[in-house]
Amino acid sequence: MSLAPPLAGAGEAPSAALPAEVRRTFTLNGKQIPPEIFRDFGDGDIADSASIWVTIDVNAAIGSNLYFDPIEPNGGWVAQRKAQPPPDELTSYTYIGATENGLLVVLAAYNGGGSGDFITLHILDIAAAHAFDSAGKIYERINLTNVRSIPLGDRWDGKVSIAKNTLTIVTTRAGPTDNSGIQKTTVIEARRP
Repeated sequence: MSLAPPLAGAGEAPSAALPAEVRRTFTLNGKQIPPEIFRDFGDGDIADSASIWVTIDVNAAIGSNLYFDPIEPNGGWVAQRKAQPPPDELTSYTYIGATENGLLVVLAAYNGGGSGDFITLHILDIAAAHAFDSAGKIYERINLTNVRSIPLGDRWDGKVSIAKNTLTIVTTRAGPTDNSGIQKTTVIEARRP
């Protein structure tokens, strides 16, 4: 089995089929996208205020050594736990869907091994692009770019919905000490910069 991304011919336009699959199912060639990419998009680094890694080649990430930890369903979420603790790190996501303008909306959770379960809403873009592999052959990248991250908090609970390009976030629990039962609604436009 080869872990190399599929090759594309020189001069061919990147395929629209693979980004379309990601928009529909948040899978690529029927395989789950590794949850640990959200750790690298900044969810696992609360010390920095902005993401450092903002684009990942999903075609290369699936089956890679960097994201080798087992991927398993966990309720309506897709989870990936570090195979060798410490730390007992768990990253998971649930795919909300695509906006009318083609952006992807994902709710991600990161737990670094302590009591915190940090929830972040991600707005992502997906695009196919040609690149060269290490042998100089052209292959097709599927670039997943983190356009915006919205931290929702430790042990946040609520719902996220999409209407055209508008996201509605209904918070029922803002954090571990919130027992008020008061719902808060936030509306965000999903747009490209």
